[in-house]
Amino acid sequence: MNTMPAPLTPEQARAALDRKGVSIAEFCRQYELNRNLVSDLLNGRKKGRRGEAHRAAVLLGIKDGVITN
Repeated sequence: MNTMPAPLTPEQARAALDRKGVSIAEFCRQYELNRNLVSDLLNGRKKGRRGEAHRAAVLLGIKDGVITN
């Protein structure tokens, strides 16, 4: 059986950025995301349910989902 990896916790997502040597600001510039929104996701203040928050959560690995253009 092929299983998908579980989504990361916000703490794990932050640690993954640290391991890659990528700052939050750099991640946001790379994916054209609002820095405050990404910070809110990583601090657990937002869930990433829809719109840009959903896109950011999926890119961070916090949420399983599909990004459509």
